[in-house]
Amino acid sequence: MEREGQLVGQSGAFLDSVERASRAAPLSRPVLVIGERGTGKELIAERLHRLSTRWGEPFIIMNCAALPETLIEAELFGHEAGAFTGATRARAGRFEEADKGTLFLDELGTLSMAAQERLLRAIEYGEVARIGSSRPIRVDVRIVAATNEDLPRAAVEGAFRADLLDRLSFEVITLPPLRVREGDIGVLADWFGRRMAAELGWDGWPGFADPVATQLETHPWPGNVRELRNVVERAVYRWDDAENPVGAVQFDPFDSPWDPLPGENRGPTRSKPQVAPKPAGKPAFDFDSIDDLRGAVDAHERAIVEAALARHRWNQRQTAKALGLSYDQLRHCIKKHAIGEDGD
Repeated sequence: MEREGQLVGQSGAFLDSVERASRAAPLSRPVLVIGERGTGKELIAERLHRLSTRWGEPFIIMNCAALPETLIEAELFGHEAGAFTGATRARAGRFEEADKGTLFLDELGTLSMAAQERLLRAIEYGEVARIGSSRPIRVDVRIVAATNEDLPRAAVEGAFRADLLDRLSFEVITLPPLRVREGDIGVLADWFGRRMAAELGWDGWPGFADPVATQLETHPWPGNVRELRNVVERAVYRWDDAENPVGAVQFDPFDSPWDPLPGENRGPTRSKPQVAPKPAGKPAFDFDSIDDLRGAVDAHERAIVEAALARHRWNQRQTAKALGLSYDQLRHCIKKHAIGEDGD
């Protein structure tokens, strides 16, 4: 979920987290947001700001993992001209920019010990000093921090300051991963699907075909809501039939039969080596037991198509290509055998 998104969900675990954020928002106390990647930590931080008395003041975001260790302190606290090589002019840090507002520190666990010490002093005394200056500057900043790391364990191991953790953990909000948010996958998929359909100019939203809906529900979603959004939006924009439910989805956009071989130069792409067909042997079924030729042929055809669809994760265009069929021929075959209508 990204900053322009919304908090969408109905599961108890999700609503409990949102409610805790809403209760903590009016208090000018630090809040620590814990969660796996893609669970919406930044959205919770923004909710904490928007529902606070600071809602009209700056909401400043800093990703602590996006900068090298040598620049983190300068980014947080600012610097004077000539403070270090390349500092040609004075610059205010994120603390000064967030004065009277909220400073959101994402990926907090990546801060160096030196930066942690300066951050602790800034929180304790409400003062920061630019690098190269001995004059402290008073700031009024509410800190919201986020991480996907186990900070209590890091503190025990000496990788994170225990006193800083104490100061930041007035309230700790742990966001549930998508895989445990019962009932939310379908709700979120429909939300993202409708938004993408509107962006593409579709007259309506046809929804997802049953097999695709089942795939979405059973996928483990290691990237959580952010991954779900990408998968759904990709499926909708690739779907060429706005009148019928979206019937194909690809979870891994890098999955391709033409992946470059390991160690090969990245010149013209090469297809994966073809596996030699196995020599013909005894058939897997007994021809003598067949007493209904048409039924046996239909059953065998259905089994082949179902196996190919499963192998290609219900991407019908890839399946048709793998079977040497046109897209329309494959669609006819799926309809003929009612594949997927039973919820398989």
